Amino acid sequence: MNVSNVELDKVATILKLLGDKTRLTMVKLLDTNDCCVCEFVEIFKTSQPAISQHVRKLKDVGIVREARKGQWVFYSLNKQSDYYPIIQTLLHHLPSQEYKLKELEVQGLRISCE
Repeated sequence: MNVSNVELDKVATILKLLGDKTRLTMVKLLDTNDCCVCEFVEIFKTSQPAISQHVRKLKDVGIVREARKGQWVFYSLNKQSDYYPIIQTLLHHLPSQEYKLKELEVQGLRISCE
């Protein structure tokens, strides 16, 4: 399905979800990296339940997908989503967030759940 076939109300829902700075930052990070909840907990300095709630909302609309690796769940941006072209255009205009992952690496916290 191309973007012109995506219903307006669904696009509005996606944009509303991405209107949250935490979720928008997560999506920007997930565009180029797989991350687990534990990494987002460190990046955003917030609780695991709060981060899981953000990820669940993104997953429920198909923006984010999960993959199990052993007992851990890693999240990535769903580039097969009908919404990905819209998201990609939006992300193109955002500053890189890679420094947040570099900071985790320096602290020894990148993929801290393994």
